[in-house]
Amino acid sequence: MREALSRATRTAANVAWNAFQAVNTRIPDSPSVHPDWAPGPLPKSYERTKPPLGWPRETDSLCPECVIEVRDAIIAGERDISEFTEKKSGEVKAQIVEEDGKILIKKHCEIHGEFVDTLSVDPKLSEVLERRYFGRDFRTAEDEHLHHHGSSTIRYGRGAVLTIDLTNRCNMMCNPCFMDANQVGYVHELTLEEIKEILDDSISFKPRRQMSVQFSGGEPTMSPHFLEACSYAKEVGYYSVQAATNGLRFALEPEFAYQAAEAGLNMVYLQFDGVTNESNMHRHISNLFDAKWMAIERLADAGIDITPVTTVVNTVNDEQVGPLLEFVIQNSDKMGAISFQPVSFTGRDEEISDEERHKQRYTISHLARDLQEYTGGKVDMYRDWYPLGSAGAYTWLADHLRGTEVEFGGISCSCHPNCGASLMLVVNQHTKEWAPLTQFFDSEGFIHDINVITDTSRGKKLSLFQTMLALMRNIDGSKMPEGLTPKIFLEMVNTKLGGAVTGEVNRQQWKIVWVGGMWFQDLWTYDFRRTEMCVIPYATQEGEISFCAYNTGAGWRNIVENMHMVAETRDWFKEKGRHEIYAGNRPMNLAPGTRSLPVMEKQKGIPHAGTVQLGRGCSH
Repeated sequence: MREALSRATRTAANVAWNAFQAVNTRIPDSPSVHPDWAPGPLPKSYERTKPPLGWPRETDSLCPECVIEVRDAIIAGERDISEFTEKKSGEVKAQIVEEDGKILIKKHCEIHGEFVDTLSVDPKLSEVLERRYFGRDFRTAEDEHLHHHGSSTIRYGRGAVLTIDLTNRCNMMCNPCFMDANQVGYVHELTLEEIKEILDDSISFKPRRQMSVQFSGGEPTMSPHFLEACSYAKEVGYYSVQAATNGLRFALEPEFAYQAAEAGLNMVYLQFDGVTNESNMHRHISNLFDAKWMAIERLADAGIDITPVTTVVNTVNDEQVGPLLEFVIQNSDKMGAISFQPVSFTGRDEEISDEERHKQRYTISHLARDLQEYTGGKVDMYRDWYPLGSAGAYTWLADHLRGTEVEFGGISCSCHPNCGASLMLVVNQHTKEWAPLTQFFDSEGFIHDINVITDTSRGKKLSLFQTMLALMRNIDGSKMPEGLTPKIFLEMVNTKLGGAVTGEVNRQQWKIVWVGGMWFQDLWTYDFRRTEMCVIPYATQEGEISFCAYNTGAGWRNIVENMHMVAETRDWFKEKGRHEIYAGNRPMNLAPGTRSLPVMEKQKGIPHAGTVQLGRGCSH
């Protein structure tokens, strides 16, 4: 009965869609809307550009040794910043090729010789991801005051997450670390006035962006201005305020999560490397998972969304990716996403040996393969994974439906398809039943239909009508997990679009959970075609800089922080006193008591949770 009803619904939607398009596609396309926040009309599919894709191909990259030499000379005052802004110092050509069942990046420096590294261990997956790429966003305009970093300049897109480092101080000492926190010998910490100026600048050009703003560090909660920064970001107009945090302050201070929520904090990107204390030992706190769980409970109680963020290092914690997925499913009432981040060898790990780097290298293709194996094929690495940039299709649709009367453009993750990939799950928060969304929904077909809707641009009512037909004709209700219906799913999609379809948001026991793989570049994998399309820029005293160009690449972090350091660390400690650093493979002193912690057991893709008791906290 369910299969027959589903087939009838799809057939009816297909007939209606094809009948409408028989007329619609024969009429000249209507002009796209031109919202005030945009530098021009919303581009049609044939107007969107793409970077060079496929292989073999040539791109611009960096010599891992030359660029460090130039950066160090600039910091020492021996060379000028124009080495990076004008002269392209350290840059070399790179070839992206397929060899021995892998996608490799190969480059040659006349001084330092050959460099080879792995971009993918599955060329078929790489081809699928590049084929599914939706296209670039707008070129930036009126932005010269913020984007002026030579080859590292961001040239496309409105962005998705604006990152602001509040301080380089941290209360941990662990690997990996983008910024080598607590080790660089100086303190770089923004004043409240600098934070406000950076946030004001971030909406000063087009496309005007309603990105999420993410406060980072170091450990951002150590900044004396953290709560005020959250509040001011909301005042400026950012609808989502996030913090990339290790969570320790939320665990140690019972009221801090409530204070942060009141100030405007919506979400934490929580450092989370495994579901046991043992799998977090490389962070050098022996009861770190216990601390994370305490932070999760307090954040959830305060109404703050939680996205675990896992830096995946081959041979260190790669076996945790499956249990981590289960952990998020079991706790989907508290979490709506997980972000796996294959290791980028930068910051504290920039001087890694070639042997160790090749051993620890982990890519998006590793992640897709590992989750397929762990779930017994329930997650299909070719059916379910899409480039992060494909989500831009949903933003373009929402932008068309919202029209011109909006202050900001929607979040558009239009980054390069090599930057990462994601899959969507539907999860029942009560029963924990789950399935990949693409098990029953043809995302590729729906994105094709979005192009038709937005290209023809027939106004809001007719576009809404087409959107409903497009959704219905791409749903196979017979393949939905038990308890999920097409009606509930349509309401879930509307929620993801911020109510753009119906104008209202209905909460369901089913929710869409995002599973992301975000692979940041390092000096061995660097590709300037990715840098110029960055959607997660760092906002600094020296303008907005690509995430990868800031943390690796030319290493703008080192340059900016040295230009604007507040004090040498020893002088800071003399004036301010030493802050606590949790390290040395010792336990944190957590509050006394017991808590039920989830323990994951693998059952061919079906998560199951038992419990284990957390004993009383130990002192150092």
